Amino acid sequence: MKTKQSKNLSDMSSIVSGQEMQIGHVAERAGLSLRTIRYYEEEGLVIPATRSAGGFRLYTEADCERLQLIKQMKPLSFSLDEIRELLHILDQLGTGARHEVDGPLVGRLHDFAQISEERCEKLRKQLAASASFAEMLKKKLKQASARGA
Repeated sequence: MKTKQSKNLSDMSSIVSGQEMQIGHVAERAGLSLRTIRYYEEEGLVIPATRSAGGFRLYTEADCERLQLIKQMKPLSFSLDEIRELLHILDQLGTGARHEVDGPLVGRLHDFAQISEERCEKLRKQLAASASFAEMLKKKLKQASARGA
């Protein structure tokens, strides 16, 4: 289910004020390839705010922030469907409408926060194990160098 991201008033003000950026600038800022941004567009995760008269994709600051969020979710192994769901939740919560603290959107956001923390902890353990391995290799290299000298 592909949905267009909603554009709230703050998004529209950046369009009106002329702060649109072409895809190359956005790619550089976000640290993503043009191909990746186009793929996210095909998947409905980010939609260019508008297009220039020449047909170039034009993005706003809010679009850049959205891409950064997607980029942050990838190392945590969120699927495209999960990313899409979280973006939809954040879009809905960002509309300014009131949401019950125990409502479904806030509850699902809580689930995402918990899953993110669990996955971060797993990554921290993997990083610690990797750092320990790298340190062991340094010691072995130092020992080998000392014997060969």
